[in-house]
Amino acid sequence: MNDTSLTILKKYWGYDSFKPAQEEIIDFVLKQKDVLALLPTGGGKSLCYQIPSLLNEGLCIVVSPLIALIQNQVQQLKDRGIKAIALTGGISQDHLIDLLDNCVFGKYKFLYLSPERLQQHLVQERIQQMTVNLIAVDEAHCISQWGNDFRPAYLNCAILRDIKPETPIIALTATATPKVAKDIVENLQFKNFKVVRDSFDRSNISFSVIKEENKQKRLLELCASSHKSGIVYVRSRRMTQHLSDLLNKHQIRADFYHGGLPKEAKKNKLKNWLANKTKIMIATNAFGMGIDKADVDMVIHYQMPDSMENYYQEAGRAGRDGEAARAILLTNKDDTQQLKNQFLEILPDVSFIKMIYKKLSNYFQIPYGIIPDGSFPFSIESFSETYKLPAAKTYNALRILDQNSIIGLSQNYSRNTNIQFITSKQNLRNYLAHNKEAFELTQTLLRTYGGVFDFETKINILLLSKKTGLSEDRILIHFEQFRQDEIVTFKNSYRDVDLVYLVPREDDLTINVFASKVKQQIQTKVDQIEAMLAYTSNDVLCRKIQILNYFGEKTNNTCKICDVCLQSKVLTNKDYKLIKEAIIELLRISKKSSRELNVILPYQESSILKVLRHLLEEDSIQLNATNEYVLKK
Repeated sequence: MNDTSLTILKKYWGYDSFKPAQEEIIDFVLKQKDVLALLPTGGGKSLCYQIPSLLNEGLCIVVSPLIALIQNQVQQLKDRGIKAIALTGGISQDHLIDLLDNCVFGKYKFLYLSPERLQQHLVQERIQQMTVNLIAVDEAHCISQWGNDFRPAYLNCAILRDIKPETPIIALTATATPKVAKDIVENLQFKNFKVVRDSFDRSNISFSVIKEENKQKRLLELCASSHKSGIVYVRSRRMTQHLSDLLNKHQIRADFYHGGLPKEAKKNKLKNWLANKTKIMIATNAFGMGIDKADVDMVIHYQMPDSMENYYQEAGRAGRDGEAARAILLTNKDDTQQLKNQFLEILPDVSFIKMIYKKLSNYFQIPYGIIPDGSFPFSIESFSETYKLPAAKTYNALRILDQNSIIGLSQNYSRNTNIQFITSKQNLRNYLAHNKEAFELTQTLLRTYGGVFDFETKINILLLSKKTGLSEDRILIHFEQFRQDEIVTFKNSYRDVDLVYLVPREDDLTINVFASKVKQQIQTKVDQIEAMLAYTSNDVLCRKIQILNYFGEKTNNTCKICDVCLQSKVLTNKDYKLIKEAIIELLRISKKSSRELNVILPYQESSILKVLRHLLEEDSIQLNATNEYVLKK
C-alpha cells in the first residue's frame, strides 16, 4: 500500500490502517483499473474513492441516489477541510453554472450529483471540460434491473464513460447478488477491471428471528434491554408514529422518521438521535443510508422486509463500532400474507400492461400507428377511476411503460393529502354545529379513515368527493378552513403527470418487445419475497450461513451466536450453574415471568427456559396463578 495513501487516511480521518478490502480496492484504482467493490454495510465504501481521488490531480465525480446521502457525505468532507459540492434540487440556473465553472477551474475535489442531474446537457457539457481523476457510482445495484432498488436513470450513468473514456470508474454496493454484479459491470462498460468482494460476514452481529404474536410487548422488552442506541424498521409511515408513541408512554426515549416529514423535522430528529437524546428511532427504509452512527447495538425489523438485500443492508447498521450487536426480525403468522399482499399483488403482468396501454391510448384517443405531438396532462387517479382499475397496480404498469421508453412520465408525480384532527371530539361537534355541509364531510371522513384523530392520515380526495357528492375543490376549501381555525393539521400537494408518447401506438406489438423482460422482473421479485420467507422459516441452518449463501458467499462455518446456533447449543454445566444462580438471585428480590428473566439475563432464551424447567423439576421454584416464577420457601 502506498505510504501516501496512509498519510491521507491519517491526516483527514485519523485512522492508522485500512481494512484489507479497502487496501486492495484503492491499489487497483490507483493503477487506473475499473473496480466493482462489493462491501457489506459499514465496510467503509466511501474511502475507496475518496482516498485515491485526493492523491491525484483533478476531481472525483460521485453519482449517488439519495439527496440526504449526498448532503451527508458532502458535509462530512467539508468538516474535514476537503472541498466538495452537491448539485441537488432547488439550484437556480445561474448558480448551477457558477458551481460547474468552479469545478472546471479546479476549486473542488468532489462533485456529488444524482443520476437524474447527470442527464442535463449543461452538466454533461461542463464535465467534458473538467479534469476528472475518478468516477464513483455509489449504490450501484440501482443500475441493475435485477437489483432491489432499480432506478432507470442509473442506466444512463454509462454516459460518463463516453464523456471521459480514459477515467477509471469504481462502482460500489453492499447488496449485489452475482446476477446484479454482472449487470453492473456490463452496463458501465468496464474494460480492464477487477471485482473485489469483501466477506459479507458481520461476526459481531447476532441475527435472530423471533416468532411472536404480541409484537408490541416483545418490542417494549427488547427496546428496554438496549444499552446504547437502536433502530426499529417498519413499512408504513403511520406505524412509525404509533410505535414511537408506544415506547414513549413506557419511558423509552423514541422518535419516528419517514420520507413524508418536512426537511427541518428530519434534520432535527436525526440530530437528536445521533446525539443520543433519542434512544430508539422508529423508521421506514427512508432512514439510515449513509448515516454513520457507530454505537447502534440493536436493529429490529418489526415488519418483514421485501428482500434479503434490504434486510441485510438495514440490519448491518448495527454494530459499526465492532462491539456485540443484535439484528432481530419479529414475525408472526400474519406476516407472510401481508408481505405478499403488499409487494406481489400490485405487480402488473404482461397482459395487464397490454390492457393498460390500450386503455391509455383510448383515453387520449391516439390512432393506431401514430406518435402524437406534445405532452398530455394526466391524472393517474382519474384514469384509474374512469376504468375502475387498482391504482397501485396501474401506477406500476405505467412505470414499466416509462422505463421501457414507450411513454415518458414527468418526474416527481405526487398527490399527497394528509390530515389529522388536533381538537377534541366535543370541540369538533361544537365547531360543526352550524355548518351542515362541513358536518357531513367530516362524518364521511371519520367513517372512511379510522385513526384520523390519532395519526396524520393520507386521504383520497377523489374517494371523498364520490361519497359526499362535493367537488374536490370544495372539499379542499373546507379542509383549508379547518386548518386556519386550528381544527386540523392539513397538508396538500398535487401535481399531474405530463405524459408523452415515445413510439407509435401498436398495442400488443409495442409491449411484446419487452414482455420477456417483464416476466423475468416479476419472477425476480417473487424470488426475493420467497427468499425472505425462507429465511424467517428456516430455524435449522445458521442465520449467517443463510445470509452469506444468498449473496453468493459459500461457507459452512456457523456463527455460534444467532438464534439457530444458540438453540442447538448444548448447555454446559458451567453455564447451567451461572444461569441457575442468577435466576435464584433475581427471584429472591421479586417474582418474575420468563419474559422478564429473558430480558434481564444475558443468556439465550432457550437456555434460560431449560434451567427454569430443571428448577421446577427439583422443586426449587414454582409458578403462581399469573405464570410468574417464585422461590419455594
